[in-house]
Amino acid sequence: MTQLELRGDKQVNTEDPVVAEAIARALGDELRRVRETLGLSRAAFVRRLPSGIGDRTLLAYEHGIRQLTIVRFLELCEGLEASPPDLLAHALQRAELHLSHLKLRVDLNKVLSERNMNFRPLVQWARNRLNHTPNGIIAMSPDAILELAAVVGHPQDDLTRYLCKFTPDPDPDEAAA
Repeated sequence: MTQLELRGDKQVNTEDPVVAEAIARALGDELRRVRETLGLSRAAFVRRLPSGIGDRTLLAYEHGIRQLTIVRFLELCEGLEASPPDLLAHALQRAELHLSHLKLRVDLNKVLSERNMNFRPLVQWARNRLNHTPNGIIAMSPDAILELAAVVGHPQDDLTRYLCKFTPDPDPDEAAA
């Protein structure tokens, strides 16, 4: 039985159709986000692909109706000129799935505008980090999140889920890099 950490410490069977659907939907959403950021229609994107998949197949992937094979996922990432590990990590972060092993990407500017009093110390932390982060986007390892959780006085799982609120929007330059 394959297991996946889903939203905190709860263990869930990855063979469960609900879990599989959540993963497929998260991955499809991220593929669509990157494609749209690049300004590509579905039709224009599928013309780039060597496999010759159709618009409907891409639509099914983007809506999580159809699960991707690894080979097809790699082909789509190549067509988008996107890093497969990064695209997968972004998808899982946005969906808040399997977070304990991910490097979270956090938009510090979004943190500055947050008014949640439970995590108020993060505003000053974000302000200080912006002094050394010109684009305002940082990647935080699970160890860094653990240390920050100790500083702000919250469990790591709570802080991790909270930081997911500040996932950066797709950057067209990064998507094409």
